[in-house]
Amino acid sequence: MGKGAALVSDQERLAWLRLIRTDNVGPVTFRQLLGRFGSAEAALDALPGLLKRAGTQPRISTRMQAEDELAGLQRFGAHLVLSCDPDYPPHLGFIAGAPPVLTLAGGANLDWRRTVGMVGARNASSAGVKMTRLLATDLGARGYTIVSGLARGIDAAAHRASLQTGTVAVLAGGFDQIYPDENIPLAHDILDHGGALLTEMPLGWEPRARDFPRRNRLVSGLSLGIVVVEAAKRSGSLITARLALEQNRDVFAVPGSPLDPRAEGGNALIQQGAKLITNAEDIIESLGSADPSRQALFDRQWEPGPDEVGAGSDVPDPSDADRLRGLLSTAPMEVDELLRQTGLSAAAMQMLLLELDLAGEIEWSSGQLVAKRYR
Repeated sequence: MGKGAALVSDQERLAWLRLIRTDNVGPVTFRQLLGRFGSAEAALDALPGLLKRAGTQPRISTRMQAEDELAGLQRFGAHLVLSCDPDYPPHLGFIAGAPPVLTLAGGANLDWRRTVGMVGARNASSAGVKMTRLLATDLGARGYTIVSGLARGIDAAAHRASLQTGTVAVLAGGFDQIYPDENIPLAHDILDHGGALLTEMPLGWEPRARDFPRRNRLVSGLSLGIVVVEAAKRSGSLITARLALEQNRDVFAVPGSPLDPRAEGGNALIQQGAKLITNAEDIIESLGSADPSRQALFDRQWEPGPDEVGAGSDVPDPSDADRLRGLLSTAPMEVDELLRQTGLSAAAMQMLLLELDLAGEIEWSSGQLVAKRYR
């Protein structure tokens, strides 16, 4: 995957970075702002007014901060990839909440379409590491790129086994905050062998507990399917498997001894319908027809249709915001149902949801469902 031709100006690229780095602007909010105002620059111009209406004052990323981040990325040999760029990882475009901006180092010659994610226990057994090595080596020999999260145990084994054939490490923090420290040399090896490091987090971002599930959604989103080698009953690997199912990816699991706690999660996945595998051929056979572009599970993220923008008043009253707050709960709700119950125009609903989102009061699920943020 080369850099490809830029589809937006350098000025607009800088604006994309500023907008996604602004407090309370996540992927869904970002897309809503672009859809409403037409460009990131226009959205940034409109933000102060939106924030004033929302009664909040989150930090808006400055031009200097964005320029500093770009300069820092260059020092790491990394660059920005926007979701509109030709070199944006192809499978990511078919997941809900796809990151509008990624930072990427390396990977120019990887096959980003033939990808398999591999995850598992950090305290992996010797047998688990051996199985990971065999699977990753055989998949690489058949032309598949291995994707994982650079964690200890199974992740690290998968990366090491696919150094020669191609691997992608998805980071939970910034390029300068690789976790765990012991895998920093492995990260350098990945780049030295033509692999890639990828993250949606800014430079200086030290990963927190909540950032690992976010990383996991990218591991599964980049992949045609996910292989779970070893996983305890409650583990990040099972979160990745659940996310993969939500993204309509294949989930594979290596069976293990019922006496080993590290096998409980994988065995449970098999009981629930994951494909039992014993070799790479089992995976390759299943992935032959995998195509996220045809099988995308999620609906498009909600936004008013072209004929709805401007229909009715798109500047809601404060009482409308209070009424909407009263209807929302921590249980996700369809926006169309909120429209029916409030009687608001789609444009006015979009404005209210933007304001509540910027104030940190709501969160999105699957792009179509909205809920009150649990505090």
